[in-house]
Amino acid sequence: MAELKNPAAPSLAGKTLFITGASRGIGLAIAKRAAADGANVAIAAKTDKPHPKLPGTVHTAAAEIESAGGHALPIVCDIRDEDAIEAAVRQTAEHFGGIDICVNNASAISLTQTTDTPAKRYDLMHQINGRGTFLVSQACIPYLRQAENPHVLNLSPPLDFQPKWFAPHVAYSIAKYNMSLCVLGMAEEFREEGIAFNALWPRTGIATAAIDLIGGEELRQHCRTPDIVADAAHVILTRPAREFTGQFCMDDRILAEAGVTDFSVYAVDPSQELWPDFFVPDDLPPPPGSMGGVA
Repeated sequence: MAELKNPAAPSLAGKTLFITGASRGIGLAIAKRAAADGANVAIAAKTDKPHPKLPGTVHTAAAEIESAGGHALPIVCDIRDEDAIEAAVRQTAEHFGGIDICVNNASAISLTQTTDTPAKRYDLMHQINGRGTFLVSQACIPYLRQAENPHVLNLSPPLDFQPKWFAPHVAYSIAKYNMSLCVLGMAEEFREEGIAFNALWPRTGIATAAIDLIGGEELRQHCRTPDIVADAAHVILTRPAREFTGQFCMDDRILAEAGVTDFSVYAVDPSQELWPDFFVPDDLPPPPGSMGGVA
């Protein structure tokens, strides 16, 4: 967690967050950053019992959130199931007295070319990424309408339609961009009601279980930690919803605007060159010096 220039930055104390896929990785990091303020966090994820290849369950995540200073509600929820989504959102609102923030973090990935992508894998990505994001947002909206500063944040990329982002893995790319299209449309649809819809995307690879599956420990050394995304999310989610909506944010640029100058604190290994993430537009350069560690 970097030290921001403004120590009196707004807090998420007392706010209730509904976060999908928060049993590990970026979702858990966002949850713990909010918990540090004293927030309430509903962890909506599938993992109830330890997975043989992936760390964390909704229960271990809840323990970490409580240890960080927040209040946790672990909910086993498959966001492919509409009834399960509605039940989880309702349970969260009843338990904490409402919902202030929805974070659509859950996502499925398969970096396969067209002829190597089975229908089952294609369907999984679209059911979780686009459809799941749509349905979770839809279920949260009635409660967000009653919140003081309501936000929806999707962990999805800027809408940059260069062929290079699609050609290597068409199925994954269009599934991921569906999440961003939800931001594009819903931000305008709910602008007058004051519900903010924004997207957040990391400039570099983030050291998560997904990275381990793609490239193992070698790739992890060239990544940043999930804390950079969590800190950037915190900045977005504490902004006035009526003033900041429909934005496609890069983690480092959001933090630079908030006063962060030393990005080396986020590197897994500051001595290693950072691996750039997918979907980063050419016209959104990093803050000066940030890719080398200290800006």
